[in-house]
Amino acid sequence: MEIVMLLVPIMLVLVTMGILLFSWAVKNGQYDDLEGPAHRILYDDDNDLIPEEARIVTSEPADTQANKQDDSEDTPGRS
Repeated sequence: MEIVMLLVPIMLVLVTMGILLFSWAVKNGQYDDLEGPAHRILYDDDNDLIPEEARIVTSEPADTQANKQDDSEDTPGRS
């Protein structure tokens, strides 16, 4: 019975804090646009943020480069 006297006030404080945090989030617009960030990641409008050096594309596809790396790791004479 003594533990109930301790847990009830702790529970009330935690519930009050949860309600206050939720109301703060709603007032500050945290729940205004739930689908926007999910759709925004699909747009390719960040080309201006990429430096010129990083935009240079190699002439070989990535899978060809991976095959060359795998071939160079093989040692002759081993099966």
